[in-house]
Order: sequence, then structure tokens, then C-alpha cells
Amino acid sequence: MPFGTASSHLLTSSSFFTKFIFSVYQISSPMASSSPLNIPASAAALFQDLPKEKWWGIIEYVQFEGFWYSAPRLQASLTARSNFKALDDDVILASCPKTGTTWLKALIPSIMNRTGEFKDDDSDDPLLKNHPNAFMPSLEMKIFRDTPNPDLSDLVSPRLFRTHVPYTMLSESAQKSDCKIVYITRDPKDAFVSFWHFMNTNVPPSLGKLPIDSAFESFCKGVYPFGPLQDHALGYFQESQKRPEKILFLKYEELKKDPKGQLKKLASFLGKPFANEEEVDRILWRCSLERLKSLEVNQNGVDPWDGLAYNTYFRLGNVGDWKNSLTPEMKDRLDEITRQKLQGCDLVFGS
Repeated sequence: MPFGTASSHLLTSSSFFTKFIFSVYQISSPMASSSPLNIPASAAALFQDLPKEKWWGIIEYVQFEGFWYSAPRLQASLTARSNFKALDDDVILASCPKTGTTWLKALIPSIMNRTGEFKDDDSDDPLLKNHPNAFMPSLEMKIFRDTPNPDLSDLVSPRLFRTHVPYTMLSESAQKSDCKIVYITRDPKDAFVSFWHFMNTNVPPSLGKLPIDSAFESFCKGVYPFGPLQDHALGYFQESQKRPEKILFLKYEELKKDPKGQLKKLASFLGKPFANEEEVDRILWRCSLERLKSLEVNQNGVDPWDGLAYNTYFRLGNVGDWKNSLTPEMKDRLDEITRQKLQGCDLVFGS
């Protein structure tokens, strides 16, 4: 189907497409409730007064404290901010979507749970039987999604969590305790293209591709899950500068360029330094994109919490892949937005 035809088909099939997006993001359709955001009455008044934009021209997002959320994600994020009690030995992985999160969801548990010995056939590797999502449950997409007071007593210490919320949305205990926060970010151009492909791989083939133009417009305005990405990264970067012992700020490009060096830095930050090079090499191999893509557990099934196919979490992982999708004008526009947002600070995207 030609690209223009696909775009037109999406627009004329917006009702079906909207239902699809709502389903994969666990978002209740506004049409299913008397409340336009389908949220509890106690929160409806707050949400009604918030700025609103259509994400990709279809789904309504609300802006809270400078960041964009679907209404149910904001509700769960606020609940987590109020009720999550971090322990001093917790580890929280924070990021914007499609910035290298899945790689870290494999690396961090592999570092924290290693015993120092590896079986030759790798039969002791938990990644053989579990998608990386299973090792670091999401605070806003799983733990606090349906209940304000989840029972976390069965989680083994050190507890491992992940989140997409900005730093200011973390709970007070997550900010002030001795828990460790690992943050990863990526060139906004690559993050956008990766996210666009990610959504396309989850769209039924009959709909064709999601149009990149409307997706790009939304991204440039910061209307992107938990975006703007630049502001999100800057918040964690500034805190990492103040408290490097608490927040480790990683760049995807540097992890790709020097995986051994970055992995050693990550392990030392987590208090689990490597004893020898064999440990480093084995974990890098076990968590490599090539291996993760080949594992049967990642080739079938869907995540029970977000409804997205496991195999769509693994694509190319290349630095600079944006060149295959963005025009020079799009590249210049996004670079200028990033330049303006980061003006006067030391954060630079890329390697």
C-alpha cells in the first residue's frame, strides 16, 4: 500500500485505529464512560482543567507539570508519587520510551542477581524463560495501575523497578532515600523514529503504516508519552550532577560505543563490581540484542500489562537510524528544538 494511501486509510479508519491504540496502551476509551477521560470523579475535576492535545492527532493527552500523559497513566503516576515507599536498596530504572530501556531491563537484573559462576550452556540464565519486562515491573503501568496500595511484600530484596515518569513525578521517598536510580536517554531523533516503528509493528497490517508526519508534529510539541523527551532527560541529568552517588545518567550512544566500560560503570554504581573480564563478557553476550531477539520467549506472546507483542521490543538498536526516516528539514527542526531546550546546560545528546 503506498504511503499516502496508508495515511488516508488511517484517517478514514480512525475509529478502529483509536480502539487499537487504546487497547495496546491499556487506555480506556473516552467514549466508554460518561466522564470524558474515564477516570474517577475525584480526579475528573483536576484533569478537566489541564491543557490537552491530540497525540498523533487521535488520542487526547493531558499536560501536568510540563509533561504529557494519557489520563490513566497520569492517574497511576500520581498514585505512585503519593504512595510508593522506596527502600534504601531499591533500584529504579528511569527513562523515556524507546531510549534503550529494554537493554537495561536485561542488564540490571543480570548484574544484580549474578552469582559469579556461569553454566557453559547458560541454562542458569533467567532471560531464557522471561522477557526483560518481567524483571523490573513498571510503577505506573503495572504496580499502581489498578490499586493505590499494592502488596509488595513478596518482592525479593533488592527490589528492581522501572518507570517512565519525569524526576519531579517520583515519590518523595524515591527522591530522598538511598535507593539507586539508573537513567538512560538517547538522541531524540533516534528515540522518535524507534517509537514510530515500535507503534507500527503493533498496528494490524490492514491499517497500513501510521503516518510519520503527524507523529513528528506531536513529538516536536512534546506530546509523546511522558514527554517532552528533552525536558525529561534534563531533569534527571541535573539531579545526577548534584547526587552522582544516587543517580547514574547513561546515554544509549555511549553504551553502544563502549559497552564494556559502561557496563563496568553501571555495576560499580549498583555496588556489584565485576570480579573479572569473563563476567563482563558473559553478561554482555547474554543481554545482547542479537541474543535477546533470538530467544523463543521473546518471539511469541504479548506483555499482559501493556498488550504489546514481546518481539516488537527488539528491532535494530542502531545509532543514527533516524537518517532512514527523517528528512533533512525534520532533522534540522528537531535539532533546533533540542538546542533551545538545552541552552545554558551541560547536557549534550549523543556520544
